[in-house]
Parts: sequence; C-alpha cells; structure tokens
Amino acid sequence: MSMGSEFTHLDATGAARMVDVSQKNVTTRSAVATGFVRLSEACVKALRAGDVPKGDALAVARIAGIMAAKRTPDLVPLCHPIALHGVEVTLDVRDDGVAIAATVRTADRTGVEMEALTSVTVAALSLIDMVKAIDPAAVITDVRVEEKTGGKTGRWHR
Repeated sequence: MSMGSEFTHLDATGAARMVDVSQKNVTTRSAVATGFVRLSEACVKALRAGDVPKGDALAVARIAGIMAAKRTPDLVPLCHPIALHGVEVTLDVRDDGVAIAATVRTADRTGVEMEALTSVTVAALSLIDMVKAIDPAAVITDVRVEEKTGGKTGRWHR
C-alpha cells in the first residue's frame, strides 16, 4: 500500500495535499465541540457580577467563537473552506470556570469538526484575554469533539 493511500492528506510521494472531496455527496452535517476555561473564584465572581474591567467578556468570547468557526480554513492548513449555515456558541459560568460549547452546521461535502473545535478554542482564548488582569493563571482544558452528524459515517457521539 502506497503512503498516499494510507494517509488521505498525503500524496504518493508523501507530500501534504488537500483531499479532493468533489465527488462526495452533499449532506447536512453538524459537529459539537466543548471546552473549559478554569478560573479563580474572584474571576468567576467578576463574570457573574458583570464586573470585568474590559467589559462583557462572555459576549466577546461568544462572538469570537462564531468568527473563528468562519475563519478555520485560514488557520488549519488542509481544512476545506466550506459554507457554514449555523454557528452557536454557549458559555456557562460555573463555580470553577466557564464551560464552552460550539455547534456548527453545514450542508456540504465535508464535516465541520475542525470549525467547532476552532470555535471553542478561540472563544476560550478571547475569554482569557478579557479576564487576564483578574486571573493570569486561567487555563484552557478539555477541548474535544462531542458529536458529529452527516456524511457516510453518519452520527458519532463521544
């Protein structure tokens, strides 16, 4: 078996390539990714009270996550540029930090797992940027795909 047939993103010589998806069927596809930003008690208190000096940290993170999903092919070298039909980003303030979830949807030839992961990660980075004066020790953790639907493999759930 040649290297090109073992690894879909490598050609027969081993060079990186973007996979040709033009012959794949267009299907409705979605992906859900989650992550967590671990924060200090003081930072959680400031988020809940709306007392973050830079402003509405949760709103900024939500918008950043949506924008990031749309820019994923610019950041991940072999990711296909596809039309996104929906991006939802939720942030849930908990006692030890903020849980972030992104749901991304399309009707296209390839999935949106990378867009969902990028969305969560950039939302987390933006949140840290907004609260770093309060909590310089904030940590992003547990970024992962929870579920995907569509395509020939159908539904996958963690």
